[in-house]
Amino acid sequence: QVQLVESGGGLVQAGGSLRLSCAASGIIRVNINAMAWYRQALGKQRELVAAITRFGNINYADSVKGRFTISRDNAKNTVYLQMNSLKPEDTAVYYCNLERRGPTTFWGQGTQVTVSS
Repeated sequence: QVQLVESGGGLVQAGGSLRLSCAASGIIRVNINAMAWYRQALGKQRELVAAITRFGNINYADSVKGRFTISRDNAKNTVYLQMNSLKPEDTAVYYCNLERRGPTTFWGQGTQVTVSS
């Protein structure tokens, strides 16, 4: 069974940085199509923040371009999200997402990121 374990969320002041991690278990790397980070703010729909495919193609939401960086460690089946220059509007629950060949989608439990002004 595929499991995604997220870590790294927390409370930070505006302008600060956080690094999220998502470790995938129960799957081998060749079966991973893509991994991504989504977020959902209170009262809003879940939205894509950043994604990286098995070929290394990356895309970002316009709102985070130039501030957030997604990366991966293939040996560890782990994806990271480095978040710099955080803004109060980045406050949300951040979810790790994995698309497996098939395709089938899996979600992490979510990690809270709160940016104070």
